[in-house]
Amino acid sequence: MADAKFNINTNEYLPLRDVVFNTLRDAILTGKLVPGERLMENQLAEKLGVSRTPVREALRMLELENLVELVPRKGAQVLDMSEKDIVNILEVRSALEGLATSLACKKMTKEDLQQLKNLEVDFEKAVAENDVEHFVDIDEDFHDMIFAATENDKLISIFRNLRIQLYRYRMAQAKNNETSMSTIVAHHRSIIRAIENHDAEEGASIAQGHIKYQTESILRFVRNR
Repeated sequence: MADAKFNINTNEYLPLRDVVFNTLRDAILTGKLVPGERLMENQLAEKLGVSRTPVREALRMLELENLVELVPRKGAQVLDMSEKDIVNILEVRSALEGLATSLACKKMTKEDLQQLKNLEVDFEKAVAENDVEHFVDIDEDFHDMIFAATENDKLISIFRNLRIQLYRYRMAQAKNNETSMSTIVAHHRSIIRAIENHDAEEGASIAQGHIKYQTESILRFVRNR
C-alpha cells in the first residue's frame, strides 16, 4: 500500500475530503489499488499528506459507491465483486440500456446524434491505436450521451452508479484483450443506425445484446485472472 502508484489530485476549489475521495476512487477504478487491497487510514494520510479525518470521510464515501468495504476492527479494503455481483449488476444495466436506447431513438436531437457519431469515430481511432484507457473512456461517453438523451434524471443516476462499480473490471478486461473490439464497433454502429432511424424496438434489442456480450467478456476475464 505504501508503494501504491498514485498521488493526491489537488483541487483548491474542493473540500479536502472530496480531493482524497477523487484520488482514491481514481486509483481504484484504474487498477492502481486492486480488489482485496487493505486501505490503512494512517498510511494513506501519510502518503497523501493529509490528516486521517478526510481519509476516513473519503473511505465512507467510497463505501456508498460500493468500491470499498469497511470491516469492523479491520479497517477498509477495496471491494472485490463475486461473479454473482457482476451478473446482477449487468442484468440491471442491460434493462437500463435497452430502455435508454429506446427513449434515445425517440428523443435524441440531430445535433446530439452527430456528436454521438463523432464519438464513435474517436472510439474507432483509439481502438486502431490500441489506446485502451482512451477507448474505454470514449465508450463511457458514448453511453452517457444515450442516457442523457432520455432526459430522465432517475434513470441517469441509477446508470451512473452501476457504471462506476464496473469500470475497473471493464478496464482490466479491455487491457487483457478479453473483448473483440470489432464486435463492439459493430454494436455501436448498429445503435447509431437505430437512433437515426427512430427504431426504438431495434435500438433496445441491440443495446441489450451489447451488454450481454460485455457480460460474457467480463466474466471470462474474472474467471481467468
